[in-house]
Amino acid sequence: MSRVALVLAHDGTDFAGWQSQPGLRTVQGLLEAALSTACGRRVVPHASGRTDSGVHAEGQVAHAEVGDRWHADPMGLRGRLAGLLDPDLRVRAVVPVDECFDARKSALSKRYRYRMHLASLASPLTWRYRTLVSTELDLGAMGEAAARFVGERDFAALQTTGSSVQTTVREVSRCALEGERPEVDLVVEGTGFLRHMVRAIAGCLIEVGRGRREPAWIEEVLAGGDRRRAAANAPAQGLCLESVTYPEPWSSLIRETLRVQERPHPRTEDDG
Repeated sequence: MSRVALVLAHDGTDFAGWQSQPGLRTVQGLLEAALSTACGRRVVPHASGRTDSGVHAEGQVAHAEVGDRWHADPMGLRGRLAGLLDPDLRVRAVVPVDECFDARKSALSKRYRYRMHLASLASPLTWRYRTLVSTELDLGAMGEAAARFVGERDFAALQTTGSSVQTTVREVSRCALEGERPEVDLVVEGTGFLRHMVRAIAGCLIEVGRGRREPAWIEEVLAGGDRRRAAANAPAQGLCLESVTYPEPWSSLIRETLRVQERPHPRTEDDG
C-alpha cells in the first residue's frame, strides 16, 4: 500500500489551471515534478477536479502512489515537497490512505467561495483574490436569487460551451452570501459542478445585484438551458476551491491530519 491523499493550497494567479499542459505552468505539472523527484520515479497526482486558470484553492485534494517509504513517513514527504515546490503551491497535509480512496470518485461534495470587493477601487492587498465590483449591489436581491440555485437541477445554461459531460444535472446544497461590505463572499456547495458553473452563478447574481435582472430571472435561465441567456462568467481571480468532503473514515482522517501537520513546531531553546 503506497497511496496518500494530498491536501493542497495554491495561489492560482500564475497557474494555467490544474491539468498538465505542454509549455504551461500548471498545478499538476509542478506537483508531479516535485513528487517524482522525492520518489525517484514518475509519480502522477490525480485531483478531485480541475481548477481553471487563475482560480485558487485552499483545500484541493489529490491522491498519488508514493511508495512504502513515504507512505510510512507522511510528515517527511510534506517537508520534502515544501522544499521542492514554489511558494504559491503548498501541500498542507499528506494523509496515508488505502487504495480504495480516489480523490475524484470518492468525493461527496465540494465547497467553493467566490470573493467580491464592493468598492470604487481594488485593494492592493486583495486584488489577486477578490473581484472588484464597483457598481452598487442590492445584496438582498442577490440573496433571494442565490437561493433559486439550490436543489437538484439541470444547470446546462451555466456550462461553458464545448464541454463534454454525460449529464448536466447537478445538486447544489447551498448557495448563499456571507460577509459585510466591502468584502462579500458567495459560498456554493454541491455534489459536483460543470465547467465554469460557479463563476456563471456569480455572474448571474451580480447582474441581479446591479438591478439589471430580477431574482425570478434565475428560474428562466435554468429552465431555458441556453448558455447565451445567462450572464457572462465572473472573473477567475475571485474563485477559490475551499474544501472537498469525503465519506468516513477518510473525512475524519484528513481533518485530523490537517490539524496535526499544520500545528506549529514545538518551541526550542534556539527560538530565544
